[in-house]
Amino acid sequence: MSLGQTMRHGIAWMFVGSSGKQMLAFLFGIVLARLLAPEDFGVLLTIQVFTGLAGFVAGGGMGQALVRAKSASQQDYDIVFTLQLGIGCLIYAIFFFAAPWFAEWYDTPLYADLLRVSALSFVFRPLVNLPASMLFRQMRYKAQTLVGLTSLLVSSGISILLAWLGYGVWSLIWGGIAGSVYNAAALIPLARWRPGFSLEFGRGRDIARYGLLVSANDIVNYLRTQTPIFILSHSLGPASIGLYNKGESLARMPHSFITGSVYQVLFRAMAAEQDDLDKCRYLYFRSIALVAVYATPFYVGLLWLAEPLIRGVYGEKWVAAAGPLAILALAWPFWLFNQLSGAVLAAHSWLGHELKIQTAALFITALFVFLALPYGIDGVAWAIVGAAIISSCAMQYLALKCLKAKWRASLRALVPAVLLNTILAVALYVIEQALPPDWSAHDFAQIAIMGAAGGLVYAGCLLLLPIPALATERLRWKAKLRLKNQTGQ
Repeated sequence: MSLGQTMRHGIAWMFVGSSGKQMLAFLFGIVLARLLAPEDFGVLLTIQVFTGLAGFVAGGGMGQALVRAKSASQQDYDIVFTLQLGIGCLIYAIFFFAAPWFAEWYDTPLYADLLRVSALSFVFRPLVNLPASMLFRQMRYKAQTLVGLTSLLVSSGISILLAWLGYGVWSLIWGGIAGSVYNAAALIPLARWRPGFSLEFGRGRDIARYGLLVSANDIVNYLRTQTPIFILSHSLGPASIGLYNKGESLARMPHSFITGSVYQVLFRAMAAEQDDLDKCRYLYFRSIALVAVYATPFYVGLLWLAEPLIRGVYGEKWVAAAGPLAILALAWPFWLFNQLSGAVLAAHSWLGHELKIQTAALFITALFVFLALPYGIDGVAWAIVGAAIISSCAMQYLALKCLKAKWRASLRALVPAVLLNTILAVALYVIEQALPPDWSAHDFAQIAIMGAAGGLVYAGCLLLLPIPALATERLRWKAKLRLKNQTGQ
């Protein structure tokens, strides 16, 4: 199988896994939002600001270092497992003894028990990270996908059951723990890996060095994404956190299941071809073009349908989340460039340069959010868009420098998506104006009509317009449609 075929096969499975998890999480999230209050989600998110940060320390970026390495022995895996287990147990002990102080700081005694139970995941994490890294290195994306989907079913199913029984925020905590245990039990036999210990840390010096840079970048990026949650938790309260997070999570959903899928495969492919800049440039710009084409229509739809989507799906108590959703949808192009540029830098060991940009972006985000607080959660969303623009430009500059490429190549990669989505936006406007005045009073009808009409317009343009950059995609889709018709006959 050629590199291109391997990438397409890998992206297909990663997309199935990512989009499947996002859709299942979306559906389960609807059920949980109906059973729980915004405050319950706000409490969990407040805890996750701290446990999520510690998670990057626990992993230490060593799993990604094993994936990137040209060779990795069993002893390398044993060294990383030993380090991660020791760090994970230490982190759990810190959270266990710090829990009362944490509860006192937020003046909520419940936080102490919640934090102690939630932190148990750090003990299981090495049993998940190592076999997952092994499957990723072997490009066994199908196995990763199946485990990820079934794990979500287990964790969400338990959360919904406990929420229905009246356990409130505890249903979210125990669901997460169950998911971690299931992940470990499923991944270990699939990877044919047995936990082993090794104290020969000298062998792991290179892995630890690269992993430290990965971890540092992840931590800074995580702090940047969690800055709004942390600041809101001390200013506007748990309800505002829950509303803002609902809008942000929906805005990031298409980005996560499309760009996230491509990132993983692009990183692995460029790591394997890191000495061939011509091939890396092709992979990078082709990835930008295709991700933009397939993801941007979702964001056009979110801009158009934010309020009916929130009100119709989650209920009137969540309608304030529509503002952040529509605003954050504008950050999509900058999230795209930021993430795929990160794949270039990770594959070519430019993480030290990236760390400087991510650190600067963290402070810019915090400043923008503080300035936007008087304008509520909508103002915070605008602050995140502004920070994303600055960060994206810097990351794109660094990626182009690494690949010895020009800015015009990036702009050229966006042309097909700009053309198709301009047509889509005009079509949606015309359709909206042609419908009866009172049609928008029905949320689900509005979503169904505009979604179906937009999808048909976009698919038709993709298949019929002679856009040179999409010639291969157009022929591939037409071949699939012909095959389907022949099979149906």
